[in-house]
Order: sequence, then structure tokens, then C-alpha cells
Amino acid sequence: MNGIRAVDALEIVHPDDPQLSPDGERVAFVERTAEDASTTTATIHVVPVGGDEATQFTAANGVDSQPRWSPDGDRLAFTSTRGEDDREQIWVLPTDGGEARRVTAVVGGVDDLEWSPDGTRLLFSQRVTAADRETGRDHAVDPDYEFEPPDPRVIDRMIYRADTEYADGRRRHVYVLDVERALEAEVGSTGARAVHDDGDGNDADSGERDGRGSAGEISGSSITRLTEGDADYVLPTWGDDRTIYYASKVGDRPDDSLTYELVEHDGERDETAAFTETTGWLSGLEATADGRVAFEYTPEERASMRQTEIRVHDRETGAETTPTEPLDRTIGHRCRFEWTPDGETLYFTTPDTGSRVLWSVPGDASEEPTRIYGEGVTVEDFSVGRDAVAVVQSEWDHPGDVFVTTRRGAETHRLTRVNGDYLDGRAVRRPEEVWFDVADESADGERALDERDETDDEADTRRIQGWLLTPPAFDADASPGETYPLVVEIHGGPHAQWTTAGTMWHEFQTLAARGYVVFWCNPRGSTGYGEEHATAIDRDWGEVTLTDVLAGVETVCEREYVDDSEVFVTGGSFGGFMTAWAVGHTDRFRAAVAQRGVYDLTGFYGSTDAFQLLEGDFDTTPWEEPDFLWEQSPVSSVPDVETPTLVMHSDRDYRTPANTAELFYLGLQKHGVDTRLVRYPREGHELSRSGEPAHVVDRIERIVRWFDGYSDHREATPALECDRRDGLSELSGGGSSEGDSV
Repeated sequence: MNGIRAVDALEIVHPDDPQLSPDGERVAFVERTAEDASTTTATIHVVPVGGDEATQFTAANGVDSQPRWSPDGDRLAFTSTRGEDDREQIWVLPTDGGEARRVTAVVGGVDDLEWSPDGTRLLFSQRVTAADRETGRDHAVDPDYEFEPPDPRVIDRMIYRADTEYADGRRRHVYVLDVERALEAEVGSTGARAVHDDGDGNDADSGERDGRGSAGEISGSSITRLTEGDADYVLPTWGDDRTIYYASKVGDRPDDSLTYELVEHDGERDETAAFTETTGWLSGLEATADGRVAFEYTPEERASMRQTEIRVHDRETGAETTPTEPLDRTIGHRCRFEWTPDGETLYFTTPDTGSRVLWSVPGDASEEPTRIYGEGVTVEDFSVGRDAVAVVQSEWDHPGDVFVTTRRGAETHRLTRVNGDYLDGRAVRRPEEVWFDVADESADGERALDERDETDDEADTRRIQGWLLTPPAFDADASPGETYPLVVEIHGGPHAQWTTAGTMWHEFQTLAARGYVVFWCNPRGSTGYGEEHATAIDRDWGEVTLTDVLAGVETVCEREYVDDSEVFVTGGSFGGFMTAWAVGHTDRFRAAVAQRGVYDLTGFYGSTDAFQLLEGDFDTTPWEEPDFLWEQSPVSSVPDVETPTLVMHSDRDYRTPANTAELFYLGLQKHGVDTRLVRYPREGHELSRSGEPAHVVDRIERIVRWFDGYSDHREATPALECDRRDGLSELSGGGSSEGDSV
């Protein structure tokens, strides 16, 4: 059996976005995989709930996403980058076989795709400039049109870039597409034949048909824009056939606001009216046909430290309920919610004690939430039908598959094994759950632990959950006395949680296959253990988290097979912050790799799109307490660092911009620390999850090579002393030579 390798990023299939058909008989979902070293492709597949094999529904010709069944199940709408340009456009495909037909040619790309309840229209949003709206490019654009970034950029907004792009005057607006009119106008436009069963059990070939039609012929007259002005209108969703809801930030400076106004658009009267407000980080709206709108709510005061709830607004009565209030879990960080088809019950996911689980609750809050499904798994996404729930989940032994369970979670069936052939030849080790105790000063103020009553022991300690993953070949009985180096992984967030699966499955299993024991945990600050656990890092990211991580390290180093003299550390985002904090406050680690981190809180505050995270977690700004924020920044401790530290960052990371990584790296160089800065072009904050395949591979291989060079268990030269290609595959780094900047 082969172990998991970094280059396996090209072979692993990632399913997502499951969608149950209206009759509950089929599940559409997206399969995402690497096409080559620089490109990822995604296709839509459909699997019967009864258990037959999945069928590929769209050709591998671009990136397909957002599969959405029409209410009668006869058509599947989706977005795709195929065709004459790389903008996401809407395509419609008959589900009984036939060709997908493109029904939009808009300038801004398509998001928030949703059928109207009567199946005649599609709701969507796109990001467009005022010029796009004035010239009609938001309705139809020539495929040769390319957006020219301003030169120079003149910036008036507080948040002027996010993800990997500058806003450059683009705002999100809401649109409705008349599907039949668009299909009638789509004469001779480039289409794509679906891959479908030919009746003999074989997949018919996919192909493109020739022909051209002007952008206006395809979609221009069939699209209506519902919103106007210099604002972002987000998360549109249908209520009944004539009613659409969406949200927009309000305030004197909306970019500095956490307040959203929820708006109702009456299509029959062509009127809009705001009906309520909410605060926090809104990521979804879900409405019923009878006028109940579900949305997220986070208390505005120090919002990043608070748990997110689901509120329901009744348009008929104006009453609002909070059905998730009895639950000490947050509806945040990759969680979502959805109404059942009858509009009576909400299903939602939360982090929960090392899993991401599925809950249900009556929309009127008449009962408390019920945990339905998911212990020991990571529910990545779900879709609720009349009698069943389709789920994409990952577990310790696979990176993701489609499952179906009953509405109460009583019976579950696995529908796919998208990585079955790949996993048949790979040795995958099961992580061991590890719980350990740490002293919790927050439980009883500042009083020292030895001054407290013996009866207070339980209140003065906190249980922390972690996991330990050993190499595939590890056998304590067969090789007594054999030891392995330890890699400690620290998660991002900080208000997030790790499980035994999810996005880190590939990296953890690769490190184990390379001969490392891997340890990770959910220290204080993590979600999934209640609000008190998450808020225990109030104004103190570094010391509290490091206390918990080191307690876990000492616990697992008691194992005879762990070499406690060879402990390495790495992490990304907040985990990068903590890696840098750790090497500045302890010499416990032999070497470190700090990834996409925050290293100077003031520099981060001035360059990120998430400055409100600092305001919430530290309850201050750089103008109020500059010295305090400096002391809380890893760069302040650079003179104390002796640990060899590799720094990795993405050039287009606008969540944790590279300026603070540059400061940290320069400080390490100035103080004679073994270091190197690796920067990835074209990548953003999501590099480890959805970066170019070659970059995903390169990142993991460089982590291993850095650690190998400082391990007595390896016959490896430190990366700074060896040839720059040593230890890296041809795919890693795209096969190109390295320059002085790497």
C-alpha cells in the first residue's frame, strides 16, 4: 500500500454542493479535480438515491458550479466558465438528456443562482460597475470585452479589495432572467452537449456545436435588474413567485458597518421595502412562500467574539424569533441553513466537539434544536428534501462523498465513492482522539491556580480535544523503541475548529506518510465547544492559545513512540500568527513553517478586508492602544526567535495581506534566523484549499523538506544548504527554476 503523497492533489476528487431533485430520487453535485498543474476543472454529476452509479451530466470543459433543479425536475440550471470567455454564465440542461444551452452573456459572472417557485425565471447576482449598468453590459456583453483596471486606481471605499481582486468600482446587483425568452433568443449560440446515458448503459460522448449568436440575442432582452445605485445587494432569494428578498449594508460608511438592511421586492407592483435589520457577517437568506425569512444574527458589540444565531422574521405579523437561541453553538464559519420544502423546519450545521453536524429546529421556535446527524464526520454541505437530506461529508478515511439520510437521521446510505480507485491503493491511518486538561484562568479571574480551593479543580481546568495521527507503517508492538518526530498543526480562524477530515485531510495524511506523527487540537478560541470556550482568548490570541497547544504537545510527547526532542510546528492564517508567536515565546520547536499569517496587528488592521475581527477580538484600534497591539503581535518578539522558520504567503491574499509577512521575514533575516520567504503568484488566502494544483503540491512538499532538514530522523540537508529543487517533485513549483525571491 502506498502512502498519501503531496502530488496526489492531482488525483483527489472533491465533491460539493449536493442538490436533491424535487421528487427526492436524484442528487446533483459538483466534482472538482485537477486538470493539470495549473488548472482545476469541475463537472456536474447526478446520482440516484436508490443506489446506482453516478452519471456525469456536463462535459469537462471549464468550471461548472451551482447545479439547481427546476421545480418540476425537468431542467437543471448551472453556471459555467465554458465558451468564449472565462466569465461564469448560466446554462440550462434538460434532465432527460440533451444539450446544455447558454442563456446569459453577462459581464460580471453569475452567483446566487435560484429558480422561481413556478420554474419560469432564474434569480442571480453579479458584480458590475456603473459603466456596465449604463451601457447594458450587465445584460449582455460581447465575449471579446475585457475589463480594464483603472490606471491609476483612485480609492474612496474602506474595503476596496477582497479575496484575490480589487473592487475597482464593481458592486453586486440583483437580476431576474426569463428562461423561456432567453432560450428562444439563444439562436446559434455556442452550446455544450451533456454527457448522458445513451440507453445502453454507456455514456454518450460530449461535444461542442458550432455557431455564433450575438450577446444581445442570447440574453439581453430577457434580463431585468432589480437594484440600482452605488451599493452591494447580496444574497437574493425567492419567497413566493412574485417576491424576492435580498440584503444590503447600511450606515454612514457601509464598509465600516455590520448592519444589514433586509429588503423585500414585490415583482407584481415593482416596489421595494426594507422590513428589518440584522448585524454580523451575513452569508445567507432563506425564505418560505408564506413570507418567513430566515437570516443570521450576531450581536454587534464585539461581534467577532459572539455566536451567530438564526433569526426568523414573519412578514405577515412582523414578529421575529430566534430558534437557535437555546443551543450553545455558532452558525458560522462554513456553516449554512435551509428550510424544508414545506417551510416549517430549518436545517442547519454547526461545529460541534470536533465534528460539523446537522441540526433541525421548527421555524417558529416551538421546540429546541435537535441534533440530527454527523457525529464523527464533517458535513461540508447539504440539501433538504421532503423525506431525505443529501449530504456531502468527509471522514477520517476519505476526503469527501455524497450521502443521503432520512429527515431525522435514522438511516444513512452512501451514494458515491468518488475517490474509490485512488484510495484502494493508499494506506490511510485513523487519527486517535486525545483529550487533555489546561489551567483556565478565565474560569476564576486572575487568582493563581495554587490559591484556589481544591473543590474548584473542575472550574479551574478546561478540557481540550485533539487528535494524533501516526505513520501508516507504525506498529508499536512490531518495532518497540522506535520513535518518530512530531508535527504540530494549528488551525486558522481563530474562531474555527478542526476535525479528523475536511480540508486538511490530504496534508495531515501526507505528513504521516512521510514519517511524522501529526498532532492537532481545538484550543480555547475554537468554535464547537460553546461561547465561553470561543471567547477565552479575549484580547489575548497568543498566550492563551500557546498554553493550550503546548499542553497538548506535552501530553502526546508522553507516548514512547514520539521523539520529544523533535517537535515541529506549522499553521495557516491565525495558525500562521500562532506559529510565529510560538517561535518568539518558546524554544520547544525544532523548526517552523508560518503560512499566510498575521504577524503585525496594526499592519493587518490597515490592509485587510476583515479589520473588524481585530476590533472585536481585541476591543481596540491602533490609535487607541498602539503599544498593546505591538506587544500582541508576533513581530514584536522577533529578537527572541532562534527557531528556523520558513514563511509562506500568497501574492493576492487580501484577507491577510503580505505586508506583515514581509515585516516578519525581514525581522528574521535581520536577527540571523534561518529563514526563507516563499510567495505564490496568482494565489489568495484559499491557496491550501483551492489553489492551483502545482502550488498545492509545492506548499506541502516545502513544509516537509523544511522539517526534514532539521530532523535527526532524516538524512536530509537543510533547505537553505541544498540545491533548490532537491526534495521537490517536478510538479512542485510548476517545474520551473527558482529565483532569488524563493
